[in-house]
Amino acid sequence: MKKLFSALSATALFITSTPFSVCAADNNGMRDISTVELVKDMGIGINLGNTYESCGDWIAQWGDGTPESYETAWGSPVITQDIIQGYADADFDTLRIPVAWSNLMAEDYTISSEYLSAVREVVDWTLDSGMYAIVNLHWDGGWFENFPTDKENCMKKYTKIWEQLCDAFEDYNDYLIFESQNEELGWSSLWNRWGGPEGKEESFALANEINQAFVDVVRSSGGNNPQRHLLISGYNTDIELTCDPLFKMPVDPANRMAVSVHYYTPAGFAILEEDADWGKASSTWGTDAEIAELERNMDLMKTTFTDNGIPVIIGEYGCPKKNKEEASVRKFISSVCKEAYTRGMCPVLWDITDLHYDRKNCKMFDEEMLNSMMSVKPEEMPTEPTEPTEPPASEIIMGDVNADGEYTVADIVLLSNWLLGKEINLKNWEAADFCNDNVIDSYDLCLARYQLVKTTSR
Repeated sequence: MKKLFSALSATALFITSTPFSVCAADNNGMRDISTVELVKDMGIGINLGNTYESCGDWIAQWGDGTPESYETAWGSPVITQDIIQGYADADFDTLRIPVAWSNLMAEDYTISSEYLSAVREVVDWTLDSGMYAIVNLHWDGGWFENFPTDKENCMKKYTKIWEQLCDAFEDYNDYLIFESQNEELGWSSLWNRWGGPEGKEESFALANEINQAFVDVVRSSGGNNPQRHLLISGYNTDIELTCDPLFKMPVDPANRMAVSVHYYTPAGFAILEEDADWGKASSTWGTDAEIAELERNMDLMKTTFTDNGIPVIIGEYGCPKKNKEEASVRKFISSVCKEAYTRGMCPVLWDITDLHYDRKNCKMFDEEMLNSMMSVKPEEMPTEPTEPTEPPASEIIMGDVNADGEYTVADIVLLSNWLLGKEINLKNWEAADFCNDNVIDSYDLCLARYQLVKTTSR
């Protein structure tokens, strides 16, 4: 059902010359669904980490100047369609693609066409697989730190990046989501959260201003962008700070926004592989107190945003495996996934080469962990009815998909809603197979409508 709906979302279904018509999407492939509905459909995701966001002066110095030199600089193989398809085959619904756009960028902030094409190719493979794609502006060498002291120039670079991305992806449908930033919307040079309130309002106001600029650029661009669903980065993507009243969602004329936070709590387990001067590493996770902390954080996002109509995407969560107990890694990742998903949020696992997903063999390393993550999803309804509900072939009335013994406009409406994903079952699916090819699609809908008009006009 989902693969069929994904395919239909890119094509308008038009029926003319009658009072009733159905569209799975507008001409441009943008469905008439809210961002709340979209985020629920985005299901469970994973990051293509340490790949297109790889950056550093040494890459330009020692690389060959190609997109692949950046793509592989932090250990990733060259990304292939098989790698991307492997995520979909593992039942992930969403792929987040972090990008450092300053790689191969001219002095006037023009992005290299070769680099942009490389990212576009991965986005195309992602959408072709049936997954959603999130494209962002990641850490990108850290130039965001200069916003407080060089705001005009930084804002010029920021808006020019998004203007170029809007132009490059303007015709893509709503399976592509733009994310405003990563974790850099918040500046310790303006405000230290541990040092009192001085500078706090200024730092939050700057984060809000940048997010608003992002929305303004996208909405003023062409193609599908005025309707595109957008992901707004929270303050440092920190749950507590993003839930602070000083953080404001941008004004959006399309009202199609979600908010993004990351979850690496407690840091001793989710970040540190060994002790550091700022914290002690932990090899285990899963005490009652730690689980309660996770639940409190997810509840805070729910009450602050989800319950108020603003959907939430956990753009990153996860932990390293080095110096960690395997069972604790599995429990932490599956628990965060469950607590987010069951609250209507989309959890997107942070992953890099050779961590959780095997890019060589295109599958997850830990099948048990994967199964535990995916177990939170409701079982998919069958696309065909079970044997007891199928009428004998001799009793089938073509078009009578609701199996009430007659073919009427009600059957057309039911079939239309099923193709749109609004209905989960056709009581008599064989009655809709006007093309006699064991596939129910828009062609059958057109023939069904024609047959009804032909019959009722007699």
